[in-house]
This record gives sequence, C-alpha cells and structure tokens, in this order.
Amino acid sequence: MGDTIGISQASISRCVSNVTKALVKQAPQFITFKRDPSSRELSYQEFQRVAGFPEVEGVLDCVQVAIKAPNSEDTSYVNRRGFHSVGCQLVCDARGLLLSAETHWPGGLKDTEVLERSAIYKQLQNNDKGWLLGDCRYPLRKWLMTPVTSPQTPAEFQYNLAHAATHEIVDRTFRAIQTRFRCLDSTKGYLQYSPERSSSILLACCVLHNASLQSGLDAWTMERTVPPEQHESLEQRPEERDSHAEELRKELILGHFS
Repeated sequence: MGDTIGISQASISRCVSNVTKALVKQAPQFITFKRDPSSRELSYQEFQRVAGFPEVEGVLDCVQVAIKAPNSEDTSYVNRRGFHSVGCQLVCDARGLLLSAETHWPGGLKDTEVLERSAIYKQLQNNDKGWLLGDCRYPLRKWLMTPVTSPQTPAEFQYNLAHAATHEIVDRTFRAIQTRFRCLDSTKGYLQYSPERSSSILLACCVLHNASLQSGLDAWTMERTVPPEQHESLEQRPEERDSHAEELRKELILGHFS
C-alpha cells in the first residue's frame, strides 16, 4: 500500500496502528449483546426461521488466528494444531452480526477454558430464559445447548440437525470476516505482530464487520467455502455433568423435535 500511494513503510505502520486503536475504542458501541425482552424475542424469531430451533439468543464458537511466534519462549500461544495463534471467542446473531468478540486469548487455551474465563460466561451464569448454541467441544449448560453425542431417537437426530444448521451461522460469519480481511486468513500466512497487537487488529476487523452490516451489507457476501472442521467431543467426568441442563435438553427435544 505504501508503494501504491507513495508513502514509507514506517508511515503505513503508524497509520495501521492509529486506525486499529481508534476502532478498538469503538468496539463497545458496535459489538453489544442486548438482552432486553424485545431484543430477545426478535432473536428467537430470527433463529427459529433458520431451522426451527427455539429460544436461541446467539451461536458461540472459538476460532484461531495465526500469528508469528512471540519473542519469548512462551508456549501458551501454541494451539492444538501446532502453530502460534490468538484465540477469539465469538457470539453472533442469526444475521451474522457479532454480539460478543473476545479476541485476546492465547491459542494454547482449550475452548472450554476460554469460555469459563470469558465475560459472556459471567453474564449468562444466572440466565433463566433462552440459550446459546455451542458445538461438541463445549459442556452442556442450561444456557448453552450442545449436540446430543450419540443420538438414538428420531427426535434426537432432528434436534442435532437443527442445531448444526443454526450453529453453522457463526462458522460462516468468521469465514466471511477472514475473506474480507485477508490478514486474518491463515491459509495466506500469519499476522506479523505481537499477540497483543494481533488481538487488537482482530477486534478492529470485528468492529468493521459489524459496521458494514449495520450499513446494510450482507454478512456473507464474501464468504469462502471450506470443508467443515471435525471436532472431538468434549469428554466430561460424571461430576462435571449438569443434570439440570440435561433435563432441560430432554424437555426441549421432546417438546419441539419429537
């Protein structure tokens, strides 16, 4: 870009830094999780139109963005696939608008560890109505519905199909963000910055994504097609299981998918 418009690399670097900081400051205005009754009801309606899954407030996922290895011997940024990354926990609505974007997590953390340390976890602990959808890497909670690991009945299979079709929205949203902002596309290389600055750039891109949607653009106009990643199911010890959540999911399956 510097060569194209005739300014030095150092000036371009300062511009990127200044614009990133300005966008990060605007994040609370552009990325908000509204949970008042009218916002909830609108969310329920929009998600139910996708695949018939009721009372969904958002879909949750944790994604990895490749970065250069930190200068220190810190291995906390090496993820399970063996490369350095920052983890980004996203929640989005049925249109692909981001409701939450926490971009500062070391890539070496498990998705469950990120969730348990996140602001969204604290916000939803006492939730008594509605839920997020998370994939098989997450624990079942009364506010977080996950797939049935080994479905046996037609209703459980139907539940899993509706869950997968709805949860796919967050995967599609991040793919679209990666396509629009190529610096986040790990297939083309990695961010040449520290973890802290990479996290800020990632959050700035999330702000711009929401700003574009709020200006009337389609979230998935630039979505690229990639094979879905296969995840291993979370193995929970008996003492970690949430019996209340299991009963709630059974009632949901019987009431809406049987």
